[in-house]
Amino acid sequence: MTDAAAARPMAHWVSAFIEAAAAERDAATNTQLAYARDLADFTAWLAARGLHLAGAAQADLEGYLIRCEAEGLSRATRAPRLSAIRQLYRFAFEEGWRTDNPSIRIAGPGRAARLPETLSQDEVERLIAAARATPRDALRNTCLMELLYATGMRVSELVGLPVAAARGDPRMLLIRGKGGKERLVPLSPPARAALADWLAERDRLDEAARKEGKPASRYLFPSRGKAGHLTRTGFFLLLKDLAAAAGIAPEKVTPHRLRHAFATHLLAGGADLRSIQTMLGHADLATTEIYTHVLDDHLRDLVLMHHPLANDGRGEQEG
Repeated sequence: MTDAAAARPMAHWVSAFIEAAAAERDAATNTQLAYARDLADFTAWLAARGLHLAGAAQADLEGYLIRCEAEGLSRATRAPRLSAIRQLYRFAFEEGWRTDNPSIRIAGPGRAARLPETLSQDEVERLIAAARATPRDALRNTCLMELLYATGMRVSELVGLPVAAARGDPRMLLIRGKGGKERLVPLSPPARAALADWLAERDRLDEAARKEGKPASRYLFPSRGKAGHLTRTGFFLLLKDLAAAAGIAPEKVTPHRLRHAFATHLLAGGADLRSIQTMLGHADLATTEIYTHVLDDHLRDLVLMHHPLANDGRGEQEG
């Protein structure tokens, strides 16, 4: 726990988490309202005991869940409440507001695990093609899409990339993740080409701005907004436009689903979980293991294609 995090009101923690859920995972309005309602109950319980999200321990969280059960709340009510708490603490851990996650070992009422929704390879290719065809900022948009699909970055990591990290035609990109953790992710040839094209255009625009007395930006994707770079919300809205242009339902396309597509397509192509864990920046392999759902169909197809006993002609020959 950091002093700065402890100084933030708990309402700030909750609002920042919900904002990120909306921008990165396209959380529906009803989902955001449910998060707010469930977390308001939890933080009120903490406050009544002189506790804060920054310092609450696993035992405190378990005490809250015991109280919920004692009040007669159903499993269907308690499960999403625990899910909201877990997601809030995962967010706080990744943001560096806490050095631990007190919810990670809590066994709750649980619900059936949902597989992450993703996009097909064809859908991703159509999104990239739509980015190339945008009437404005085509080079920037293509670079954004190619980098995201090539690296599986979180959208916050993508929009906040410093331009220094992209200089020199890198084959590996150094990504500074949440909590200040750094990782290296290889770049595909299309991503390197898109990056080089955008850098040339960005430098041209930077030089023109410098001649007008405007300061140069340190970000790869600069913006005139307060953050100094393209925001998560700005990229989220861009994706919706690209989806519509690509003939894909906009509600199906989110930054988080593109991250899922990166991992899913890699695993289906034969990459191992440890490598994917490293590239995604997951602290725990268990988080990455959910992607093994793609292996079911992949392994079935391998057996049908290559196993000698799967050949129907064998039975006909024996007959």
